[in-house]
Amino acid sequence: MKLLKNIVNKKEIILKNNLRKYRFFANEMSQKELSSKLQVSRQTIYSIEKSKFNPSVKLALRIAQLFERKVEDIFYLEEVNND
Repeated sequence: MKLLKNIVNKKEIILKNNLRKYRFFANEMSQKELSSKLQVSRQTIYSIEKSKFNPSVKLALRIAQLFERKVEDIFYLEEVNND
């Protein structure tokens, strides 16, 4: 029923993140350094931070493990209007 309500109200649920906060502000790590640790491209890190790319579950878990956080600390869902 809630899914139907979201469709009727033209709301979209998107995956947002605090990756930059944990990467840069908490650990003073560059995108390049993080990408190297995770064995992905720097562009992948950039795209995740800008919410242009949703990481796989495996990558999200690896990111959380690297920062010693729960996945929910880094990634969260946000409802936005599509009016």
